[in-house]
Amino acid sequence: MSIFEIKMPKLGESITEGTITSWSAKVGDTIKEDDILLEVNTAKVSAEIPSPVSGKIVQIFFQTGDVVPIGKVIATVDTDGNGTDNATEAAPPEKTETSVPEPTATTTAAPASIPVTAQAAKSETERWYSPIVLQIAQEAKISNEELAHIKGTGYQGRLSKKDIHEYIGQKKKSISATTPVAGTKAEVPISSPAATPSQHSSTPDNAENEIRPMDYVRRLIADHMVMSKNVSPHVTSVIEVDVTKLVQWRNKNKDAFFRREGVKLTFMPVIAEASAKALAEYPLVNSSVDGYNIILKKHIHIGFAVSLPDGNLIVPVVHDADHSNLNGLAVAMDTLALKARDNKLLPEDIAGGTFTITNFGTFKSLFGTPIINQPQVAILGVGYIEKKPAVIETPEGDAIAIRHKMYLSLSYDHRVIDGALGGQFLRRVGDILENWQS
Repeated sequence: MSIFEIKMPKLGESITEGTITSWSAKVGDTIKEDDILLEVNTAKVSAEIPSPVSGKIVQIFFQTGDVVPIGKVIATVDTDGNGTDNATEAAPPEKTETSVPEPTATTTAAPASIPVTAQAAKSETERWYSPIVLQIAQEAKISNEELAHIKGTGYQGRLSKKDIHEYIGQKKKSISATTPVAGTKAEVPISSPAATPSQHSSTPDNAENEIRPMDYVRRLIADHMVMSKNVSPHVTSVIEVDVTKLVQWRNKNKDAFFRREGVKLTFMPVIAEASAKALAEYPLVNSSVDGYNIILKKHIHIGFAVSLPDGNLIVPVVHDADHSNLNGLAVAMDTLALKARDNKLLPEDIAGGTFTITNFGTFKSLFGTPIINQPQVAILGVGYIEKKPAVIETPEGDAIAIRHKMYLSLSYDHRVIDGALGGQFLRRVGDILENWQS
């Protein structure tokens, strides 16, 4: 018998633990590599964890609802597939140094993450659904009311992915065998479950208001944003950049680029490349803070914010962005954005970011003052590109011409970055874009 230990994976930078919300397998089951073993929630992501090996599950050490540190052994698998006759589902091991391995060591001490507990995942006034379950329900056009009546087998009666797939299968069989009843209440698009209005509300027109509780991901985003504002003294610098050369270059090359690479040529890969070059020149912007220590990162991992169909957002990461050329950055960012919108990002796709870019220009906003993505110390905001009349210098003297202009904003942690450094870094990114040459 060859035993393989499956450990709680690291699901994001600064994440130290995860909450098991459901198991898709049990002791004695034979599994294949990449079969989904369990679902885990953390302060940054809800993820299905696949098995790294094939074999037979010998032991499960933690149950649904348990909060497990990163690196702890959560299950063992007999890769020979034989198992043992007395294999049983084990109780969670006692917290001793010898019961299970310690979490994988990290090179830096990151700020404490937002604690995720079983209680936080479900309030007394609503039933909690994972983003995966909500997406499946929306695709199947299952209403909120209908969803609330589906029996769940997960922790505290939660719906697992398996539960909702079984329900949809049974429903399809039932529909094919019966005639729809006339006058059935119309289904509505799935959204976060509605909560009971607060009994302590002081608003006189409370009955006319719609109360929409935050879904799990939105709660985590809210907590992370408040934490960032509390931790880092934010300062924002803004510059205007003339990107006429860049716009002309893109218009000239975008069709050939699409035929060659199979993805659209947007401005984001160019901005990522410019940021990577500037980060290499100003390494303090590519750092984090641990107490009174500044941790200078050896790698440049650039995250970029992606809006999701459910109204939330996530930040996938291009690792070692300074080692990729423009083509590689464009393909990587397009692939990650598609995976994000299809809810197919892997834990490693959002881990390790050292600097973040957010594109306000997508929504035609001129600029914004973004909140730093902890534990990073800076975030770049990209504004909308618009045509403006501008005074330019020519051999014949000053002239007014139509130019493509864009605002860049940099929010930075004033504990580490002062106005001079923030301005120098931002100006360097702007200079690269203004004098763009591929």
